[in-house]
Amino acid sequence: MLVAAAVCPCPPLLVPEVAAGAAPELDALRASCADAIGVLAASRPDRLVVIGPADRPHRGAFAEGATGSFRPFGVVLDVRLGSEPGAGDPAADVTADATAEPAAEPALTLPPSLAVAAWLLRGWRAAPVEGLGIGGQLEQPRCAAAGRAVAEAAGRVALLVMGDGSACRTVKAPGYLDERAEPFDAAVTSALAAADTDALTALDAELADALKVSGRAPWQVLAGAAQGAGLAGELLYEAAPYGVGYAVATWT
Repeated sequence: MLVAAAVCPCPPLLVPEVAAGAAPELDALRASCADAIGVLAASRPDRLVVIGPADRPHRGAFAEGATGSFRPFGVVLDVRLGSEPGAGDPAADVTADATAEPAAEPALTLPPSLAVAAWLLRGWRAAPVEGLGIGGQLEQPRCAAAGRAVAEAAGRVALLVMGDGSACRTVKAPGYLDERAEPFDAAVTSALAAADTDALTALDAELADALKVSGRAPWQVLAGAAQGAGLAGELLYEAAPYGVGYAVATWT
């Protein structure tokens, strides 16, 4: 059953090496994500499942130890989902050398959203970790079914749910300005703050797609997993830097 969940955005800019000179602009967001990860660890889960949006061919389940890379973003930084077998040093889960000559790019396994999650989870030791990359067009009933299956897979399950809100909050946003974007994001943050599974279930998939929302399907997986769990929500962060809606929340 689901005992805790954390919702975090998944822009690669969360990783300071990727953000470079702009890294301090997202310090508050990183701190909120770290707090949310701490809540997951405190829930004493038997299993942590990380869920995030994924394009083909990076959809499906990923076992602990699956790797990803930020090399496509110009940074020699590789990450591993969960603990490396036999690793005693949290730093062993993330390898980076900004001065090294780029090696041949490895075959990527984790989609970018789960690579960001792997970076957030560096040093995680609380429970085994699995990943699930889902398509952004996955219909709500299938999202709900996936959520129920995840929640039933172990006695105490925690979720780390990755996804961004609208990318249409300002004229400089990736999707330009859409007046529907701010009300959509406000409805999402309200639902996350209240652990309102019905409100997340009711999100309009077509509108979310038009507003370039990457989190809609992962949030609806969360809604399916949390049905009947009786969790309470807390919103830790909400803002739209760069014209993209980012929210951090915990459900316990």
